[in-house]
Amino acid sequence: MPVSLKIAVAIPCYKVEQHLEQVVRGLPAFVDTVLLVDDCSPDGTGALADRLAAADPRVTVLHHETNRGVGGAMKTAFRKAMELGVDAVVKLDGDGQMDPAYIEPLVKALDGAEFAKGNRLFDRQMLRRMPAVRRVGNMGIGFMVKASSGYWNVSDPVNGFFAVRTATLRQMDMGRVADRYFFESSMLIELHYTGARIAEVPMPAIYGDEKSNLSVGKTLLNFPPRLVAAWVRRIHLSYFVFDFNICSLYIMIGLPCFLFGLVFGLCNWIHYASISSPSPTGTIMVAVLTFILGFQMLLSAAQYDISAPNPFDKNRVR
Repeated sequence: MPVSLKIAVAIPCYKVEQHLEQVVRGLPAFVDTVLLVDDCSPDGTGALADRLAAADPRVTVLHHETNRGVGGAMKTAFRKAMELGVDAVVKLDGDGQMDPAYIEPLVKALDGAEFAKGNRLFDRQMLRRMPAVRRVGNMGIGFMVKASSGYWNVSDPVNGFFAVRTATLRQMDMGRVADRYFFESSMLIELHYTGARIAEVPMPAIYGDEKSNLSVGKTLLNFPPRLVAAWVRRIHLSYFVFDFNICSLYIMIGLPCFLFGLVFGLCNWIHYASISSPSPTGTIMVAVLTFILGFQMLLSAAQYDISAPNPFDKNRVR
């Protein structure tokens, strides 16, 4: 272990009375501080956290008077960690789904990065054990998180087991980080604007008798609009505010052509179908050519975005 790093483990606590003690007792000895954030849990989680703090001098308990969600709990832990002067914060869930043995490789990964996160997708055997709903949801939401954050090479963007340097937390706009289950996604999105480098650590997920508080229906309804809004914001800032390059031109020309070809073609198809008349060849060609031209330019813009360096990276050559 790099002994120069002072490590805090932050555990958001909500209805984890059955698992919390085992999780805390399983933390490695090199962890300097354990931050338990009782997010106004209705069971005995808060009282258990206080008992654990009395038994272990490393443990500090932070109580919320109202429930703020996992993101709100983590932001409370971040503030306390920065106040204590630690070098890095590791997020660990209190329900036993995350193996504390992987805290060490996560922290080691910070040697060449500002943010390190777990990746459950390297192990095909583990993927077979992952519930089908989670697997499909991870694929769809994960792709949208990649597009919204610009971290296209992150394989498991929705994994919540991560370590982050407190110096990077100080650069982030925490007001834009979500309080509830959008927290992990919004963390990646806001990390993009700090130019943070991300490392991934292969690890399995643990699925036992824990009960998730995440609603699949709410996720499918709430996440996509927020991710689309974050993607639009990133494209605007990256290619029209802080930089202007060939990708900007691809978007400026490609998007109007694509939309014009699509709308013009549909309107004329509906019109001529309603009068039972074939569309003129020239009309068809105008719609098809502008649509294809716009589509190809948008594909070029996407390819550039995937391969381009982060425009907010302060260390890149400009």
